Parts: sequence; structure tokens; C-alpha cells
Amino acid sequence: MSTDQNTREWNGIVIPTTGTYQLDQAHKRVGFVARHMMVSKVRGEFAEATATITVAEDPLQSSVTAVLQAASITTGQADRDTHLRSGDFLDTEKYPAIEFRSTGITSNSGNEFVLSGELTIKDVTRPVELTVEFEGAGRSPFGQDIFGFTAATEIDREDFGLTWNVALETGGVLVGKTIKIEIEGEAIRQS
Repeated sequence: MSTDQNTREWNGIVIPTTGTYQLDQAHKRVGFVARHMMVSKVRGEFAEATATITVAEDPLQSSVTAVLQAASITTGQADRDTHLRSGDFLDTEKYPAIEFRSTGITSNSGNEFVLSGELTIKDVTRPVELTVEFEGAGRSPFGQDIFGFTAATEIDREDFGLTWNVALETGGVLVGKTIKIEIEGEAIRQS
């Protein structure tokens, strides 16, 4: 059942009609959280990120591809950002992009889904699962068909070859192994 020209109802929620959508650069955050010195959290983000979302007739057949410009990493501290861009971590000169390609979607509950895919950091590709919350669909005041979402997952950075660390005299390490990835965004219909 269609609720209007740009949305439809599916399993009790209003979703966008089929088409290709691009991540809205003005309404996105591709962030991460890492433990520092075992006592606090450091937050950062990738300022330059693109994504294409293809919404299929069967929403569970939809797909996502995303590319993050690794050198756009920012944590609000210039020395740390330079270190994260270096060969100790992302080696952004040799590996300028971090890429994600979906391999499947399953419905979890209501407006929550699990997005499976392959994440490539440096030259390592690993499967990941993101918990996605569909936030809604509609038309902007500018006549654009849009939808919103949030997504999150955790990865072990060492699985991707990001193994640099320093042991602390008091025990533990300088940088935690588990990285939480947090994504928020809106997507705009392209076709």
C-alpha cells in the first residue's frame, strides 16, 4: 500500500519507494569511539564519506555501498589525527579509502534491521554486521525524497591490521582494541 508518491507501507512502517539514494553530505556523521588509556573514550569521525543506497521493491533485497576518505579522519586533536593517518594506523597515503559493501539485510524488529557486509580497511576485508534503525521517510521542504537512519557496530581494529599500541606501566594499553562505529544520516533520492 502506497502512502503517497515517495513512500509506501511495509510491515507496519512507512519506507521509501524503490530507487537510488545518496548520503546527504549536510546531514551525516560517520563516527567512531575508541578507549584511551583504559579509562576514557576518544570520539572522532570521517568528515568525507559517500554512500549509495539502492532501495529494492523487497526492502530486504536493498543494498549499500560506502566510501570513507581515510585522510578525513578527525578527533579534534591535530597530533592524534596525524598519527591516525600515519603507517602506524590507517596509512592514508597508501590506502586512501575505507570501503563498505553490503551483502544482505534482515529484519530484526519493527524499524530495526541488521545490515551485513564487507568492510575493507587498508588491504584487509572482513565481514561486519551493523544494527540499523530506520528513522523515517518523507519529502523535504525542498521537494526531495529522503529517509533517515542510524547504524552501529563494533570491530576489533587488530582484525584489520591496526595493531599499533603502547603498554602502560600501570597495566593495560594506550588504545583499546574495540572500536565502536556510529553512523547517522539522511539519504536523498537520485533516481
